[in-house]
Amino acid sequence: MDDQPTCGKGLAANAPLPDQLGRVVAATAAVLEAHLAMLDVSDPHSAKEQAVYVGLVEEHRRAAQVLRGIAQRMAEARELPMGRHLDAPGADAEMCRAFAGFVVSETALHAALEARLAQDQAMLAAMREASSARQGVV
Repeated sequence: MDDQPTCGKGLAANAPLPDQLGRVVAATAAVLEAHLAMLDVSDPHSAKEQAVYVGLVEEHRRAAQVLRGIAQRMAEARELPMGRHLDAPGADAEMCRAFAGFVVSETALHAALEARLAQDQAMLAAMREASSARQGVV
């Protein structure tokens, strides 16, 4: 009986998505923040860039915190008792439309991450190579 699917178990099972999204957003904040140390703020353009980056770091951190909080609340809903659900054709159709939209968004995210991942891995390799060369390590 404990293996029965419930909405609470469904929420908990889906908690990793907002958690992982929050982790990616937090990691983006860390990258943006690390970039700040590279700016020569005596240059007016760099000073403007710094202001934009500082704001984006703060916004990314807030967004990451919200996403991770959502994931936590979803995970904590695992033991939520199953409530009665109505068998309403209109609600079923709306649920199907909403889920179809979710799958479309998920597919687009997957494609975007796949495309970025190859670029980001190449950039990371180049950064590591340049860093090793600057440190005299080959």
